[in-house]
Amino acid sequence: MNNDSTLLAPDLSSCYPRSPRETIGGFVVAARTLDKCRAAIADTLGEYHFDCPLDNLLFDFTGISAEEFRTKVESGVGDVEFGDWLKERSSHLSTSEIVQWNNDLRYKRISEMPIELQEFLEGYIPENLPSGSIVYYWFDVYDIEEERI
Repeated sequence: MNNDSTLLAPDLSSCYPRSPRETIGGFVVAARTLDKCRAAIADTLGEYHFDCPLDNLLFDFTGISAEEFRTKVESGVGDVEFGDWLKERSSHLSTSEIVQWNNDLRYKRISEMPIELQEFLEGYIPENLPSGSIVYYWFDVYDIEEERI
C-alpha cells in the first residue's frame, strides 16, 4: 500500500517504536501502538506486533477496536490529527479516568501484574535486558530493552 500512512511508518526492523510512556491524544501506549500500526500497514513491523496485549489495553480502555484504529491510521493521518480523533472517539472517558489509567500503567510494578505476565517476565528480563538492569516499573522493560534508559 503506498499512501500517507506508509510514508509515516517507521521501519521497526531497524528502529524502535516510541516508548509506551509517550502520549498521543493524552493516552500512554497510544504513540507506540500508532507506530506499530503504521509499520504493520507498510510491512515494516520487524519483530513487533500490532494488536498485541499492550495495544489491547488501550483498545479496551477507549472502546476502540484494533480494526477501527487501523482504518483511521490507513487514512494517512499525522500524529496531531490522530490524537484529536482519539480524544474525540474517547470523549466518554473523563479526564480523571484517563489520568488514573495512564498513571496505573506508567507506574505498574511487575508484582501488580497478572501472574501469567509475571511468570513470562521472570524469564524475559534476564534473557533480553542487559545484565544488572534494574526494573522498577513494567514500562522500564521496554525502555531498557530499546535503549531509552
